[in-house]
Amino acid sequence: MNYQVINPYTGALENEYAQTSDDALQSALQTGDTYYHAHYNEPLAIRVKQLQAIADAFRQNVEQLAFTATTNMGKLHREAIGESTAAANIAQYYVDHGPAALLPKSYTYQDGKQATLHYDATGIVMAIEPWNFPYTQVMRVFAPNFLLGNPVILKHAPIVAGCAELFEKLVWSTNVDHGAFQNLFLSNEQTADAIADDRVQGVALTGSPKAGRAVAAEAAAVLTKSTLELGGNDAFIVLKSADVDQAVKDGAVSRLRNAGQVCTSAKRFIVHEAVADEFIAKMTAVFESQVLGDPMADATTLAPLSSKAAQTTLQQQVDTAIANGAKVLVPGGAVTDQPGNGFKPVLLTNLLPDNPMYDTELFGPVGQIQVVRSTEEALSIANHSQYGLAGAVYAGTTAEAQEVAEKLETGQIFLNQPSNGYPELPFGGVKNSGYGREMSDLALYEFANQKMIAQGTKEAH
Repeated sequence: MNYQVINPYTGALENEYAQTSDDALQSALQTGDTYYHAHYNEPLAIRVKQLQAIADAFRQNVEQLAFTATTNMGKLHREAIGESTAAANIAQYYVDHGPAALLPKSYTYQDGKQATLHYDATGIVMAIEPWNFPYTQVMRVFAPNFLLGNPVILKHAPIVAGCAELFEKLVWSTNVDHGAFQNLFLSNEQTADAIADDRVQGVALTGSPKAGRAVAAEAAAVLTKSTLELGGNDAFIVLKSADVDQAVKDGAVSRLRNAGQVCTSAKRFIVHEAVADEFIAKMTAVFESQVLGDPMADATTLAPLSSKAAQTTLQQQVDTAIANGAKVLVPGGAVTDQPGNGFKPVLLTNLLPDNPMYDTELFGPVGQIQVVRSTEEALSIANHSQYGLAGAVYAGTTAEAQEVAEKLETGQIFLNQPSNGYPELPFGGVKNSGYGREMSDLALYEFANQKMIAQGTKEAH
């Protein structure tokens, strides 16, 4: 199974990459394992310096990174610039804050005895990453594990094989031991073989719940720890006291950025009836004003979807929602009379619980508005979901928004601002959105041996 990169705007084949051979996979596993053992007792300061060089390399190559992301998965060029910079910033965060987070932690037990908790590497981490953020998703796993001493092997989404190749090239350009990071073009069967190998001690996946269940089962079968980020159907709650203009502005950006292909985007606008008419009118205007076109052009506001399969699937989901009673506020859908994977924004309402699409993650520029009569109803609808990744609450005061946020069943909640990912903040979800946390200090501990060393009362002689 070769990896093909097809330009989402032109439909042209950009490049093709041969699948990694079984022998090359075994060689990579040995290279990673050798790196792990050779660097186990290496001073942390050495890897801090190396990670700084990696952050610098990404900053110095932002344009190349951005162009590759645009041609691989269709991201707007200006958004690709932002993601490329964000990847460098994630690495920089761990340069600046990682060493302090990895300092041994002291404990006291049994009336004054002392113990310390140390954070040690455990071995190869397998990173199975998605196409929608081809650099930041990888850096979220690589940077903290590199600092810890865990080598990372990347199995990226085939449609962004060029991004994966470039990521490896930039890491290696800093003269880091190649065992620290290796990109492989693996089949699903080869990935399963790698997970079953005892040299692999961690698996980090971002993808669908279906993929998450499969990978989690493979990891569990060999008692290997996994972390999963599996998407969401995030609630964007607008209370009657909210600043509607701000909510519309932020909500539209959250739903439409990256062509709506964001796990934490505002997928369900849950709006109090007191401000619903105003919100609907203004959100409708924003959806109708989007400009589809060349993602490299400044005038384009909405990029194509990542693949023909994504375009087809989303259209089928929209058709199903409408056939089962959803009302169309802004008509749109797949652009089939032009090359590429264009998709005009769609805004729906009246998507009720008996609709098959009610709690389906619509991965593209499709928004839905649900009007409620009270804060309690808003909470009930927001929590009525198989997912729990992120969300946002808009209210007249932070205190009012905070009160609602505390009752939401989700991993991250943003008050009077759209949900997003920041290196300083833990990122992850609950329910079918997965488990484990990326970014912040918590990411350093996911695949660490949290080794406790307890001292006795007397020195041995």
